[in-house]
Amino acid sequence: MPRPPSALHPRSRAGRARPLSALLLAALLPLPALARQAAPAPATEAGPGWRQCAALGGDDSARLACFDQWAGQQVWRAPAASASALPAEGGARPEGGPAGSAAVQAAPAHVRAEPTEDGCRDDTYSTLSRFWELDEDTDCGLLRFRGYRPMTVSVVASSSVNRQPTSDNQDNTAQRPVDYRRSEMRMQLSVRTKLASGLLPVADPRLRDSLWFGYTQQSYWQLFSSQISRPFRNTDHEPEIMYVYPTDAALPWGWRWRYSGIGLVHQSNGQSDPLSRSWNRAYLMTGFEQGDRFSVTARVWKRLRESADRDDNPGISNYIGRAELSLGWNPDRDNRLTLTTRHALAGSGRGSVRLDWLHTLGTHLVGPRSNLRLHTQLFSGYGDSLIDYNRRRTVFSVGVSLVDF
Repeated sequence: MPRPPSALHPRSRAGRARPLSALLLAALLPLPALARQAAPAPATEAGPGWRQCAALGGDDSARLACFDQWAGQQVWRAPAASASALPAEGGARPEGGPAGSAAVQAAPAHVRAEPTEDGCRDDTYSTLSRFWELDEDTDCGLLRFRGYRPMTVSVVASSSVNRQPTSDNQDNTAQRPVDYRRSEMRMQLSVRTKLASGLLPVADPRLRDSLWFGYTQQSYWQLFSSQISRPFRNTDHEPEIMYVYPTDAALPWGWRWRYSGIGLVHQSNGQSDPLSRSWNRAYLMTGFEQGDRFSVTARVWKRLRESADRDDNPGISNYIGRAELSLGWNPDRDNRLTLTTRHALAGSGRGSVRLDWLHTLGTHLVGPRSNLRLHTQLFSGYGDSLIDYNRRRTVFSVGVSLVDF
């Protein structure tokens, strides 16, 4: 029976151990066997063995042998993940429990940590997964503001400017022109927030459905028209509510079907007649991606009918369109190109094409990577703004955009 540590003789005044090293070694040899029988100590609690080894200050060989034995105990006491990663000596199963014991098995690979506030901003996940927070690891919680469309300030040059807006409703046709310039400023504010999640059952427990509210405001400002006191030519307001249902279906060539959804949107410019413009739509949407390299999103909508005397812009769907298709490409983490087309899906063949390039500003050479982007856009077609719903024009803009979702 080994003597307990409290019975060991103290060191001499000179700091050397008394000539009992052989007895100490005999006392320490049974420690591994005793450790196997006792419950393992917490990972943060060091056992008494290292103190006993340190007490052997005058006998280097005995101290080294003691520390070797103590280190062997620590391998046995290692956390479950480490113990399962290291085979037992000689290939045998570690002692202390049967196969499958919690003491020797790591957590299952599919079990993830709780979602963090920055999940939707973690760019190790795909753009669509982060944007709509489609799974538990990209969830940023409820009632927090996210970016929606790019929040942009840009300088605009256009092929024409609508100096005297017209409409098929004669009450909404301007009586005289205004001397607007073709160059102006454009500002867009666009935010959204998640109202609810987990509304409908989802096949995969890691996926999350969600209900959102979004608001977009786009203004054209005649900053360079000092002769007419630099007015705002038009401001469009676009609140909407949308429900997103996640999917994770494999498609050919590495593509995945990621979500589908429905939405209701109102758009108006908040002006009085004859410049008032407004309409309401219900839409269906869906999205696909190939890794985080390519994405395809689509929407198709139906205008909600209004009475003829209240319709500010009859036939607006024949100009702006009834469907939208967007192709996104991330050549690298600092650049994104998006091609968006709208089509009337009718005999008119009208619609629009828009190309956006977002380039991250800030690198490790000149500063930390930021959410600020250089935003370059080329638009051609109908509906660049509501006041221009029935006027075809080409618009080129360069500015900066804050992207944060």
